[in-house]
Amino acid sequence: MTNQPDLADTAAKADALRALHAGPKMLVLPNAWDAASARIVEAAGFPVIATTSAGVAVALGYEDHQKAPMVEMLAAAKRIIQAVSIPVTVDFEAGYGLSPREVAERMIEIGAAGLNYEDTDHAGASPMVDPNQQSERIVALKDAARTAGADLVVNARVDVFVHRQGTLQEQAAEGLRRAQQYKAAGADCIYPILLSDEAIIREFVEAVGPINVNLRPGGALTLAQVAALGVRRVSYASSLFREMNSALERVTADLHSQTDAL
Repeated sequence: MTNQPDLADTAAKADALRALHAGPKMLVLPNAWDAASARIVEAAGFPVIATTSAGVAVALGYEDHQKAPMVEMLAAAKRIIQAVSIPVTVDFEAGYGLSPREVAERMIEIGAAGLNYEDTDHAGASPMVDPNQQSERIVALKDAARTAGADLVVNARVDVFVHRQGTLQEQAAEGLRRAQQYKAAGADCIYPILLSDEAIIREFVEAVGPINVNLRPGGALTLAQVAALGVRRVSYASSLFREMNSALERVTADLHSQTDAL
């Protein structure tokens, strides 16, 4: 990739992103999928851009869950980063088969301040990576990033509520075990994606500190509710991208219906 970002700027943005997890306000991240949507989020006054892997992949013509070519996802993320002046954290799924060192190097190469790093096993027989192995990956990623000169903010995704193995309480127990391991391994924030039970959210906050929950506009939980539970970071995943597509479907359907009268 050309136009190498300034390492000092990347490091400063990573530090700024990390500091925002400590307040004073909860960090709210409407997820972007291209340069135009990222500029809209920045213009609205948000301090950080988060990408959505689903939105980026679908916009590129692929399915989510690491079905898009890694180089295209990286190029799209880089365009987003270059389009705004604020920190960008990249949804890099499970790393697209790269080693933790390579993940750190690629993120720093494009100027990312941080990344989502999930424990779904996209290639294995089991739906999730062994938590000990994932913890080792987080340690290696953090070490490689620091060695390269930018302490990337790792948002460690815990995917037990995605795969739904066992009862909700069993999922919560396994999720908390993983969350504590990932925090001990150096993750800056824990992301139990799809978790919406208020009591379990509070358990995660008490167990590991900064956590990220995902909401959607008009959903059951509000920003005020999760802030009251101690949540430090909220993202909207692909929901804004899907709302945009739904709006476009309505407009184009209306335009097409008007052609019947011509």
